Amino acid sequence: MTHDLSPADIRAAKLAEPKMRDRDLADHLGISEAALVAAHVGHTATRIKSHPDDVMPAIKTLGEVMALTRNESCVHERVGTFEDYRSGQHAAMVLGPDIDTRIFPKHWAFGFAIETTTDTGPRRTLQFFDHAGDALQKVFLRPTSDHDAWAPLVAALTLDDQSDTITVTARTPTERARSVPEKRDILVDEWKKMTDTHQFNRLTSKLGMNRLGAYRLAGGPFVRRVAPACVADWLDAVSAKKQKVILFVGNQGNIQIHWGTLDTVKPMGPWLNVLDPNFNLHLRGDHIAEVYIVDKPTKRGAAVSIEAFDIAGGLIFQCFGQRDGENDTLDTWHGLLDALPTLQEEPA
Repeated sequence: MTHDLSPADIRAAKLAEPKMRDRDLADHLGISEAALVAAHVGHTATRIKSHPDDVMPAIKTLGEVMALTRNESCVHERVGTFEDYRSGQHAAMVLGPDIDTRIFPKHWAFGFAIETTTDTGPRRTLQFFDHAGDALQKVFLRPTSDHDAWAPLVAALTLDDQSDTITVTARTPTERARSVPEKRDILVDEWKKMTDTHQFNRLTSKLGMNRLGAYRLAGGPFVRRVAPACVADWLDAVSAKKQKVILFVGNQGNIQIHWGTLDTVKPMGPWLNVLDPNFNLHLRGDHIAEVYIVDKPTKRGAAVSIEAFDIAGGLIFQCFGQRDGENDTLDTWHGLLDALPTLQEEPA
């Protein structure tokens, strides 16, 4: 990472590449994205509080916004209002019909309010980063937002420290798959007894495994591996059938959830895109290394998901079928997943 760039150097680089996305420019400069934003403090950016307890109730005052959460391989954009915020020391959440997130506060290290001038008026965003300077969540005001609430929000959240440099820590590497082969029988026996999907993480942790390691080890009848190329076909099928889904995309500090259909699917180069009025998804198909169809028992019946992982073992996305009414047995969803051919070869 480059350490000899001054804030003025960073601002000059930004001016020289006005159309390059912040994330890409930061990579090009060898700095974190948060450091790139921090260099603009006193110009277009203001340092603000970053703890979700402070910021989530404040964001609600802005009304309808666009919330963006991403990881290395997938961008999840949802339009709506931040409504019911529920605090928690280890895990918090925003619940609502449009914005639905799961938040892990310990990772929220830096916050910025950013206001730039464009040909169409002011562009206002709130951006939050982890200790390594990687983005956790960005919130973009829209024409329909309450722009009168912006200045009071920024004033309420502004920090005394308005320095234009930050200190970041090394990025935590993605945890590789962890399996304990001699415990496969225990894993499968305990899996059968699950009554809630949330029990899965506790089960794998107790056995010294993680999600991907457990999927690789378990195999049938609960886990089936399919080819990465199937994801494009699956998206097309979900769109064609108007199947409602619950689609999770996240990073270590924030998981964002879309409920509803995926109507307009448009591949573009390596990107698999969903471009709907209130939801956009941008997925790097070429980053997908492993894909699994996973069946977890619950009190309401099987919760069957499709889950994609990158080459490092990181979870890119997880998607379940959404029931359309109490009597929906999700036959269409199960049929869509059953139609994806099993991949016979073993993971590397």
